[in-house]
Amino acid sequence: MVNERNQDRLSQLRSRLRLTRSGRPRHLVDELVTPPEEIISRPEVRIRVLGLIAIALVGLLTYRLWSLQVVHTISFSKAVTINATRNVVVPATRGVIVDRQGKALVANSLHYQVTLSANQADLDPTIVPKLAALFNESISTIETRVKNPNYLSYQPAPVATDVSPVVVQYLAEHSGEFPGVAIATTLTRTYPEGGDTAANIIGYVGAINAKELKANAGQGYQPTSAIGKSGVEREYEQFLRGKAGRKQILVSPQGDILGTNKTRRPTPGATVVLNTDIALQRYTQNVLEQQILADRLSIDHRSGLHPAALNGAVVVMDPRTGAVLALASYPSYDLNTWVGGISQTNYQKLLNSGALNDYALQGKYTPGSTFKLITATAALFHRIIPAGLYVRDAGTFVVPNCKGDQAGCTFHDDETEGTGSVNMSLAMARSSDVYFYNLGYLFWNAQSKFGPEPIQQMATSYGLTSQTGIDMPNESSSGVDSPSLRKRLHDLYPKAFPNAQWYTGDNLEMAFGQGGTQVTPIGLANAYATFANGGTRYQPEVAAGVVSPEGTVLQRYAPRGVGAVPLPPQIRNPILQGLIGVVNDPSGTAYDTFRAYATYDRSKFVVAGKTGTASNQAGQEPNSWFVAFAPARQPRYVVLAVVDQGGYGASAAAPIVAKVFNYLAQHPVGPVDLSHAATGQSQTPTTRVATPIP
Repeated sequence: MVNERNQDRLSQLRSRLRLTRSGRPRHLVDELVTPPEEIISRPEVRIRVLGLIAIALVGLLTYRLWSLQVVHTISFSKAVTINATRNVVVPATRGVIVDRQGKALVANSLHYQVTLSANQADLDPTIVPKLAALFNESISTIETRVKNPNYLSYQPAPVATDVSPVVVQYLAEHSGEFPGVAIATTLTRTYPEGGDTAANIIGYVGAINAKELKANAGQGYQPTSAIGKSGVEREYEQFLRGKAGRKQILVSPQGDILGTNKTRRPTPGATVVLNTDIALQRYTQNVLEQQILADRLSIDHRSGLHPAALNGAVVVMDPRTGAVLALASYPSYDLNTWVGGISQTNYQKLLNSGALNDYALQGKYTPGSTFKLITATAALFHRIIPAGLYVRDAGTFVVPNCKGDQAGCTFHDDETEGTGSVNMSLAMARSSDVYFYNLGYLFWNAQSKFGPEPIQQMATSYGLTSQTGIDMPNESSSGVDSPSLRKRLHDLYPKAFPNAQWYTGDNLEMAFGQGGTQVTPIGLANAYATFANGGTRYQPEVAAGVVSPEGTVLQRYAPRGVGAVPLPPQIRNPILQGLIGVVNDPSGTAYDTFRAYATYDRSKFVVAGKTGTASNQAGQEPNSWFVAFAPARQPRYVVLAVVDQGGYGASAAAPIVAKVFNYLAQHPVGPVDLSHAATGQSQTPTTRVATPIP
């Protein structure tokens, strides 16, 4: 039975094999074991398969070509353009700065510059040694300049600047020996009135640093840009810098410049017109410097010391508008030092000497008796004492009912014999300390009525507890000593300020400008300008306006009132009479000084002012102050001078002010003329020899 089943299966297998050989599809294994002569040839099948593959490849190639030439044409064209062109920023010509009559204080001078790109230097290694020999520099120095990281490899980097026309001509005649070397022009700041005139007002320009670049992101600055660092150059940077242009250059795959594709011209910067009168500014600077140098050689007849006269400042303002007519600071510097870059050694010297400080804006000095204007105004405003009431000044003030508190009980007048019986006007004229000690005591005893800080509140109205807001950078803030300030300082810095209490003696010292009160020259000048004009506190303005390169007035800065002091006649007149007496009454503290130094007709050009002698630490001469305005009844000028450790106000500061009024009486300051603002840029080529870039 089993054999029959096996026979049937074998018959079925043989039948399948016969079917396969008759033309039905075979399995690959069958063909491998089938003899070649038994395999049937089918070439048409292979041809069809190959044809289908060829058609697919042609279709794929056609699609790819269509995609490249049609679909992505624009994007690939842009990519090719980007690879072939580079955008280069073209800096704008910086605007000029002129005085109120249009005299150029800052202009631009055109200089020649030799440039070479890093790519070109790599292509021809002989160029750098040739340039090093031409400029008498080491090869490594030239290589460092060529590979300046602020420039891209294809951008020409400055190798030497301020190159003489002789060198320019030589390179032009031997251009074949210096492939890739180009002559560019650059504009640098120049100072027609001298680099040492109004340096603190003008300020300087320098290379932008990383911090400035980040702070001005999106403003068009490049790592190679210049930017205003101080003074007007910094304050009015947005107008002076102009608007940079762009140049699209064609570049080969090797980085060589092939030509220029298109250019957008830069827009030159605007002209900034100052309120400064440059002749007055120069005269004021000279007087300040001469007086300080002379003061150092003098002897204080009371102390027997030579005044250190460390530094000083002069401010000249128009009290009717707040316009700053002159602003002198000593020591100062020459702006030409910064042209082309300043060395670290020179910078450190200026820093150590204090020349980089603008003492008119940043100096903070104890005001001494010049502060009596504020105390007098507060006293008459609050009616704490009648203006006509006489007080006996015998040289000493003893605090009533004093039991020996920390501030002491007895206060002495600077004049040991006293100034006699004085009312408000005479107390101002003779600078009676005892009179103002008494006012400080009366205010402290009247806290229940006026509060603890009425004098400080009046100082705030005069602007002496803040900045003035002058349009200059880095102004310091004035500050008046007070109970609240003392407590705040103690809370913040308990070790440095261990005493949080305010005593009667503190109020007495504050009332005549001693203690912790410190004011800036511009702040105190503006306070006296406020009194001079009848009570309107203006924001001091250095700039009068901004004019476009085409002559269009872009900005005109009108007087800006920012506060007011109540000065009705019953308050103002007694104080004014006292200030006039300082200069014109034989008992006034500056009478002898003006009689010695004033050359104008004192009866026609009446000056009102106030001396200040502010005590410093033991062994130091006091700060010397004098501030005045004229003509007294219709003021046009406020003049302030201060000399740090200069001695008595009548000895050091008052002569400076007297001399400035001599000039003003003979040379009245005219109105601002924006129509004469310079519109052209000074571009006179220099003839100096080549100076390597530092």
